[in-house]
Amino acid sequence: MTLAIFDLDNTLLAGDSDYLWGRFLVDRGIVDPEIYEMANTRFYEAYKNGTLDIGEFLEFALRPLRENDPEQLFRWRESFIEEKILPIMQTAARELVERHRSAGHTLLVITATNRFVTEPIVRLYGIDNLIATEPEFREGRYTGRVEGIPSFQEGKVQRLSAWLADNDGHDLEDTWFYSDSHNDIPLLSRVAHPVAVDPDPLLHRTAQQRGWPVISLRAA
Repeated sequence: MTLAIFDLDNTLLAGDSDYLWGRFLVDRGIVDPEIYEMANTRFYEAYKNGTLDIGEFLEFALRPLRENDPEQLFRWRESFIEEKILPIMQTAARELVERHRSAGHTLLVITATNRFVTEPIVRLYGIDNLIATEPEFREGRYTGRVEGIPSFQEGKVQRLSAWLADNDGHDLEDTWFYSDSHNDIPLLSRVAHPVAVDPDPLLHRTAQQRGWPVISLRAA
């Protein structure tokens, strides 16, 4: 059965949900504006440059989940979706998803951003399957730790392999994967149909060298 996999940030979305969640927390005064904004920007630049320390970043990114009551977090998340996410959802991305759905393909989003942030966004695209970095939840609260392997770089390959093992009938022989980021080259290199979507410079060069299609989902 054909599998269509989509990265989320800067692929289906015209922006980065992880970074925007941080901006939302700053805008609402939920975190220290000066300290958090500086760190959020530093980590985002490191991600784009391919130098991100994923453990250090997740310790930073999951701290607000640990420090706040889940019910309040869920209320904030609803506002975050309205304010930050709906404006960057892309019509062309919806159409791409629907073409794969109409072809009978299984749809999956795989993202390094944590499930708390991404799960409601993925639902907006009508996609049921999600592999995301999993924030640990124990005794009714987030702990600030990660459960399992973060789905980042080679971690996406490992997490997808585990997902495939649990979902008989799917493999990589006729799988599509759409991504904007050079951080996803490990997984793009393993699928039958890698597609670079509005790619960063390194992924664009790699796609050209390897003959991968390059497309844009951004409004003209």
